[in-house]
Formats: sequence, structure tokens, C-alpha cells
Amino acid sequence: MDCKFDIQDLSVYWRGNLSLKKVSLKISSSQILGIIGPAGSGKTTFLRSLDRMNELEPGFKAEGRVLLDGEDIYGAGYDAVTLRKKVGMVFALPVALPMSVYENVVYGPRLAGIRNHDRLDELVEQSLTAAFMWNEVKDRLDMSGLRLSGGQQQRLCLARVLAMEPEVILLDEPCSGLDPISTAKIEEALTELKKKYTIILVTNNTKQAARIADQTAFFLMGELIEMGVTDRIFTAPVHKQTDDYVTGRFG
Repeated sequence: MDCKFDIQDLSVYWRGNLSLKKVSLKISSSQILGIIGPAGSGKTTFLRSLDRMNELEPGFKAEGRVLLDGEDIYGAGYDAVTLRKKVGMVFALPVALPMSVYENVVYGPRLAGIRNHDRLDELVEQSLTAAFMWNEVKDRLDMSGLRLSGGQQQRLCLARVLAMEPEVILLDEPCSGLDPISTAKIEEALTELKKKYTIILVTNNTKQAARIADQTAFFLMGELIEMGVTDRIFTAPVHKQTDDYVTGRFG
């Protein structure tokens, strides 16, 4: 299995306070990595370190190396814009743009300079299909994205990321506000998408990680406690803290 990300001794500070402590792990291509842990354990900080979104906030400092395809994304001269084309992100709250479903999906490609209508049409169908919503909206592409349900808006946000043709998809609790049916559709889409993309999913729902993640990493108080094949993490964890969390003793 190819290594997509190689994270080496990553520490993150906010205004001098340590938020992540010397995290080291490797993330394989074409797999789903689930990241679990209680609130405040550093999951989102870690996720946002992979596309350098943390540096948009004041007081951020990172140490260590984050290698994407062998290149350090924090190295001098590594372009953040190029990085964010390769690494797309879906947030916890769906944010549909106040425009049509079609324009939501092509927003990024248009910014990137794609003007050919046939190519844009192709990206729309391809991205909405991959997000498991083409059949729901193919006859309503001119409808405002704001009129979609919460679950549909979240899949629209996923389609918007896919339209940029990234290599990695980061998801920060994408199902936290969704009903079970919408959650199942997102999970179905991710399971299919991992054939083509590397997917890193932060989730507060341990059952979700158990269902769809190939590997699972458990974070606690800014440290990576344990990472391994998902079945093992949930049935035979090495560390007591992991066992206590996945069995619901705390968190």
C-alpha cells in the first residue's frame, strides 16, 4: 500500500500552548483513516494540519514534518494553494453557497480557470454521482443549493470538493448534524470514494469509524495513543485508554 502522508513528530502550538505532541503516523493511499477521541483531544487540529488551514489562525506554530507524496508541506517554498487543490476538506456544518446546485459544484473549477461548458457539465455529473446525489438533483440543477435538506447540502459540499479533483479528502465530523439515513448515504459515498482517494475522517461516532474505516487512530489530550487496523482497535486495543474509550467507559 502506497504511503500518502508520512507525519513525523508533528507538534502544534497555539499561542505557546501545546495542542498536539510529537504525533507520528503514516497514512496509506486508497484507504479510510478514522480519527477518534474525546472532545479536546486534538483531532481537528491534526486534520487541519494536513492542509495547513491552522496557519490561517493567529498564534499557530508547527514543528516536525508532514510529508505528502514525500514532500514536506511545511517546507520553504511549498505552495499552500497547490496543497489545497490536492487536499480537499468537508466541514462539520454544510455550507451551501447561495447559488444554484450547478454553480455550487463548478465554483472551484471556475476559480481555477476552467471555462469549457462541456468540461464543467462533465464535472458536475461526475462529482454529484460520486457524492451519491446525481439522481436526486439532476432535474433541479438550477435550484438554489440552500433549498436542499441538511444531508443533501453536506453531500453537495462533498461534490464541490470532488469537482476540484483532489487526491486526499479530509472530513471533520461530516455527519454530526445528520439523520441516520443521510449519514448512511455519506458513508456509502466514502466507502466507494476510497477506491480513488485517500480519506481521513474525524468522527465523534465510534460506531461510524468501526463501520467504514480501514485504519483507526485514537487521540487523547493531544497525543496519538494508538493506531492500527480498525477491527483490532475495537476488539483488541493495546492500550487501556483506547479500550476504555471504545467501550464507552469515558468520552
